[in-house]
Amino acid sequence: MRSCLCFLFCLSLFPVIAQPNTEIYLLDSTPTEDGFSTSNFRNISNNPGYDNQPYFTDNNQLLFAKTRNGQTDIALYNLRTGSTNWQNSTPQGGEYSPRPIPGSGGVAAVRLDTTGLQRLYAFDTASNTDSVLVADLQVAYFTFVGESLLLASVLGDDGLHLVTSNLGTRKTDTLLTNAGRSIHAMPNGATASYTYINEQGNHDIYQFDFKTGESYFVAQLPIGVQDHIWLNETTLLIGSGAKLFSYDLFGNGKWIEVADLSDNGITDISRLAISPNGRHLALVANPQS
Repeated sequence: MRSCLCFLFCLSLFPVIAQPNTEIYLLDSTPTEDGFSTSNFRNISNNPGYDNQPYFTDNNQLLFAKTRNGQTDIALYNLRTGSTNWQNSTPQGGEYSPRPIPGSGGVAAVRLDTTGLQRLYAFDTASNTDSVLVADLQVAYFTFVGESLLLASVLGDDGLHLVTSNLGTRKTDTLLTNAGRSIHAMPNGATASYTYINEQGNHDIYQFDFKTGESYFVAQLPIGVQDHIWLNETTLLIGSGAKLFSYDLFGNGKWIEVADLSDNGITDISRLAISPNGRHLALVANPQS
């Protein structure tokens, strides 16, 4: 019975049913005095079903989860050629949240098997083989900090728990419950940000320092927003509706609109990804009906 409940909860974590037509959009971004300007907006997934969770491997390649034959697999988009290549073939399950493994040529992704088993896997895209990266944890969302540290939201009996895991020592520590899905390594390489669901049901952003083991409050996300990314060490970016908003840690404590993308026929912007050089922005959104 518990495995059935976990499987149903996993489906709610990876909202294939709730957002069946999400697409990956790519645009060029240029820093300005007021934030940045956008241009060259295009749909790079253009695919029925769930296309989501983009992550730049470098300035020219973008990993994301893409629907294929009724399940979700790992895709890699090349910005130079405009081509998309599949990175795995696992008919026994679907993959989510792909990102490169530091110090390795492989890709890590959460796999949800048709049996209900959910684990974080490492995929060798050259040999099309895979192996469990973290055993005994139902990882839902994650980020690497360095080559051996992992900050992740994992499935618990009462929701998502935020944990740290050392891939070398295999030691895992639980930090808190009521964790969110948006987790990102900071540009400084020693800390990571995560979201926590507060008493009002909204999402707060915190920063975790792996050296001290302490967390620091950063900002509260607007109502209904779950996702964030970092433009740099002091500036956050989110999407809401068809607009983008930034938050300067040394500013006035307010979210400032920096782009209105409604003319491009999209709505419900959620996840975002920025290329290392800051010149390309990927976002997940729904096409307007």
